[in-house]
Amino acid sequence: MNRLKVRQALEYLLFRFIVCVVRALPLRASVWLAKGLGGFVFFVLPKKLTRYKIAGDNIRTAFGNDMPDAEVNRIIHQMWVHLFRVIIEIAQLPNKIRLYNCADVIQFYNRELSVQALSQSRPVIFLSGHFGNWELANTTFGCFGYPTGVVARDLDNPWLHRWFERFRQHTGHRLISKKGGSDLMVEFLEKGGTLGLLGDQDAGRRGLFVDFFGKPASTFKSIALLARQYDAIIAVAYARRLPDDFKNARWTQFELGCEAVLDPREYDMDIEQLTQDYTDALERAVRKAPEQYFWVHRRWKSVPGQKRKRKPSPDTKIPA
Repeated sequence: MNRLKVRQALEYLLFRFIVCVVRALPLRASVWLAKGLGGFVFFVLPKKLTRYKIAGDNIRTAFGNDMPDAEVNRIIHQMWVHLFRVIIEIAQLPNKIRLYNCADVIQFYNRELSVQALSQSRPVIFLSGHFGNWELANTTFGCFGYPTGVVARDLDNPWLHRWFERFRQHTGHRLISKKGGSDLMVEFLEKGGTLGLLGDQDAGRRGLFVDFFGKPASTFKSIALLARQYDAIIAVAYARRLPDDFKNARWTQFELGCEAVLDPREYDMDIEQLTQDYTDALERAVRKAPEQYFWVHRRWKSVPGQKRKRKPSPDTKIPA
């Protein structure tokens, strides 16, 4: 066994040990752990390692340069706490979410929009971003009996990849690799199935530039093209963590929301407007809890009008 495989095996064993410990934690202890780890990342680690400047620039791009430094720092600090809470919640999800207790954990926002999208006997693209706990949304729809093709990047460690594959498929979903998964995505849509995508990453210089928080951001037009070609409804959804209720709740509470349902039939051939509308819906969701958005992505990395350095078009790539 070479060094790489040994390292990967040790990483996996450490990960499984941590998962076992985390699954046994009550709600209050889980929150304390996330706050401690988030505080360590924000206050102790070098800012360069935590992409502090990128996050700060993104937040000011979104909310204005006049935002006080204290508020920017609060959002970044709470973002790290949120991300550790997501990790802890992922470990605990299989033991915490069942169909019989969904109502105890989840509040719904615009539930009728989701029902409307799923009841039309047409393909559905559930679109979200790196906001809230996107894994909880997948799990919940699986509990409700709506299996989804979940598009995600393969992890470098094959042991960890198999664990996350089992996790994402434990409520009936199917994991679709971001790399080379186009055929399987098409198969899902052709059969009238449901896809789960994250659509808030930079699509490169040849992406479609639409406004995100009032500034042009390169966006994958492949989502709108898929929706038009396969007559698929786009439902922009999210799972936002609600304030903790240590007295009455045994686990974290969430708002599972549908911000918009977009029908490509209403857009004729206007791919740009469809892309703008789903991006606007993602922005509205993020504004509800900015600290639950992953601001370290370089969302405005590409600039309109820049010369392209390479031929392959990011538009053909699968967002995740």
